[in-house]
Amino acid sequence: MPGKLIYLMGPSGSGKDSLIEAVRPHLGGRRCEVMRRVITRSAEAVGEDAVGVSREAFESLKAQGAFALDWQANGLAYGITVQLDDWLKAGRNVLVNGSRGHLNQARERYPDLLAIMLRVDTHVLQQRLQARGRETPVEVRARLARNELFLDSVDALRAEGVQMLDNSAALAIGVQGFLALIDAGAGAVVAASA
Repeated sequence: MPGKLIYLMGPSGSGKDSLIEAVRPHLGGRRCEVMRRVITRSAEAVGEDAVGVSREAFESLKAQGAFALDWQANGLAYGITVQLDDWLKAGRNVLVNGSRGHLNQARERYPDLLAIMLRVDTHVLQQRLQARGRETPVEVRARLARNELFLDSVDALRAEGVQMLDNSAALAIGVQGFLALIDAGAGAVVAASA
């Protein structure tokens, strides 16, 4: 039986990376792998455990067919390698840090994917963005404005089958909610040792 793609989305600063790292120890018993993204951000940049490459290297990998999914966002290129397909064919569920703007394209290739959207209260998002120090004040304001637009579209996303997860509270609460969504939506059977 093939695995399921678990496609996690959320605005920058919503806590995707922290949530992924916090659930990682619980995923083995759920037959679930975590994909590392290939990103054109420098390897020194603070954030997720990604493979940093130059724009030229990214385009070369793309031309060689190395990516199952790829997209552009915030001036960067993102790729998910074809290892995704190997894991799915082997019956593994696969967690991907995805993009809201690329969801439709991802669904075209993986129609039964489990789409999970993190939502975060604006004041919490502002604190997180400022604490990580990756964006300028102008960029923080722009991200907050995009988050407000996103919060206005939550009902439409639910209607499209996207599962919503509020990640405004403590990380442990987000982990519990995330694992419950994975268990329900990916048909994960938790091993007794998990």
